[in-house]
Amino acid sequence: MILTVDIGNSNIVLGCVEEGHILFQARIVTDQIKTSDQYCAELKTMLDLYGAKIQDIEGSIVASVVPPVLNAFRTAIRKLTGKNCLVVGPGIKTGLNILIDNPANMGADLVAGDVAALHEYRPPLIVVDMGTATTISVLDKTGAHLGGCVCPGLKISMEALTNRTALLPGISLDKPKRVIGRNTIDAMRSGIMLGTACMLDGLIARIEEELGEKATVLLTGGIGKFVRPLCKTEIIYDGDLVIKGLWHLYRENRKLVE
Repeated sequence: MILTVDIGNSNIVLGCVEEGHILFQARIVTDQIKTSDQYCAELKTMLDLYGAKIQDIEGSIVASVVPPVLNAFRTAIRKLTGKNCLVVGPGIKTGLNILIDNPANMGADLVAGDVAALHEYRPPLIVVDMGTATTISVLDKTGAHLGGCVCPGLKISMEALTNRTALLPGISLDKPKRVIGRNTIDAMRSGIMLGTACMLDGLIARIEEELGEKATVLLTGGIGKFVRPLCKTEIIYDGDLVIKGLWHLYRENRKLVE
């Protein structure tokens, strides 16, 4: 059993994978103040909750966009399992042809998502990950990573709207009943949810125009499943994409920690 960890700005997504089968996926809150002991306790709690035994963990792999948390979590894994973990970064064999200006700047979560996408789908591909930020990766027909887009995440947009406007309340991220809201709540929900869907539709159309061909569009991230039905573009939702990518990366690089 392989432990996969995706450390994002808002949440840490944990997964356990056995021979390609995802046993469970869980989330804990990202907190830069927590110590390795606290993360160790939270990790053990999640494993116990889903019936995963520590002694069954053969190895682990971590992707992180939050360096201070990465160090604490690496230590937590070592304390809990007695083994070092793989970290997605320099020295890891990915199989990706990354054509951006500085490949070292590509986020570890984007690397994992692209790796999984290329294992399961035929390029060209557009990979959308809806987390704290909404990121879009573009892979051409050869599978090369050309670059992409970074947009404010849906929750960031909502929080900015409610925190900086005294008369606008907080809202839940439910499906809007109609485009033209008849009260403040419905108008905000329409603007946030449908606005995000329209942004994705528009960006995907322009990316395909720039590519000169249609692409398979993949969507991942917890919020993504609520937005996909609102899009007019044909989109495949895969909430486990990053976990799958981390598992593939571990299989290719396991000798680095053995």
